[in-house]
Amino acid sequence: MFLLVGYVIILAASVGTYAVHGSLAALWVPMEYLAIVGLTIGGFVAANTPKAIKATVAALPSVLKGSKLSKTLYMDLLAMLYEVLAKVRKEGLMSIESDIEAPEQSSIFSKYPNIVADHHVMEFITDYLRMMVGGNLNAFEIENLMDIEIETHHHEAHVPAHIMAKTADALPAFGIVVAVMGVVNVMGSVGEPPAVLGRMIGGALVGTFLGILLSYGFVSPIATQLEQKAEESGKIYQCIKMVLLSSMNGYAPQVAIEFGRKVLYSTDRPSFIELEDDVKSRKGK
Repeated sequence: MFLLVGYVIILAASVGTYAVHGSLAALWVPMEYLAIVGLTIGGFVAANTPKAIKATVAALPSVLKGSKLSKTLYMDLLAMLYEVLAKVRKEGLMSIESDIEAPEQSSIFSKYPNIVADHHVMEFITDYLRMMVGGNLNAFEIENLMDIEIETHHHEAHVPAHIMAKTADALPAFGIVVAVMGVVNVMGSVGEPPAVLGRMIGGALVGTFLGILLSYGFVSPIATQLEQKAEESGKIYQCIKMVLLSSMNGYAPQVAIEFGRKVLYSTDRPSFIELEDDVKSRKGK
């Protein structure tokens, strides 16, 4: 939503202010627009693998959506982990074996549909709970494995942002290419009246204008938003990591979820009292 608001402001500040003292018709050069769009798409396809292209196209709609990661979701996550660890503390690790094998049917996990709906998060949780049940790895080994997996997720999540940033970097150059082609056309028409040559030169410069405007005003903001969302998406895994490792190191469930709470961004982090009250209220249900 904010992306569209930003686009409106950018257009008003550029094309809108130009319209006050210039002719908008002079900016309408369809072949220049077509050439820049074609060069951009061609460069995008040529520079990336099919897997990277698919990931980027799939990520683009997310810039128009709000983040699903919120204080409410994190409170659900911490409450769910608390219930799992409390059951382990009371009944032993083997008691959660059926829960992690079929999360959708679990009496614990099924209470938190927003968490269960995220396949990647649930896979992360159940995989490491399964390792804890197996008992063959110590906390240090699991922490190292978690770090590697989170790093892999971090790299994959940043691919669309890097690709869009590179595309934005290329757009001004594509604008220059189109402008140069226009100037070459002008040079072949030097016998035309000055008014005609002026329109042709103006049309050629539209390519430079369009390349720069699209780069910094439209594509670069998308790259920045994708990068921010990629950074944000990794925080939930760090939270889960801290809770599970704290439990493995012998801390009580109440303390373990506090470790997880502390790694959250301040805008999404519930206070100690909020989380404590929320967990207590869920116990009575």
